Amino acid sequence: MSEHKIGLSWKKGPEDFKYESYDRTHSIRYSGGQKLTGSSTTETYGNGELVNPEELLASAVCSCHFLTFLAIAAKSRYTVSTYEDNAIAVLEKNTDGKTVVTQIDLYPKVTFEGEKIPDQEALNGLHAKAHKNCFISNSIKSEVTIHPS
Repeated sequence: MSEHKIGLSWKKGPEDFKYESYDRTHSIRYSGGQKLTGSSTTETYGNGELVNPEELLASAVCSCHFLTFLAIAAKSRYTVSTYEDNAIAVLEKNTDGKTVVTQIDLYPKVTFEGEKIPDQEALNGLHAKAHKNCFISNSIKSEVTIHPS
């Protein structure tokens, strides 16, 4: 169907290569030319000022839900004027004792304009349909929960 490629590069710094001390800063390059600097979480000795994989996963789910929601709203003849979200990825041990992202919560806040404004039931339906059709959510094992406001 389609391929989506990124490039990642990392180089050891002058510090000793020990788990507690090696630099986790790396570059991620996207096919459109954007570059992102990432690290691991501070809990795993990373730089908390840089994006980490857990945040990237949450942002992928959040962005996919948002884009799918806009498509469904437009096809349903609703005019979205603003969309905001504050996603949370929860990292914890699963039943096998492995650390995984067990849940991603989305908190979308959408405003509409025009003559056709969805009531809460219709809004929940739009989000449910977006969630069902979001290919990122459909691709991961973590539970994804939508909390529209």
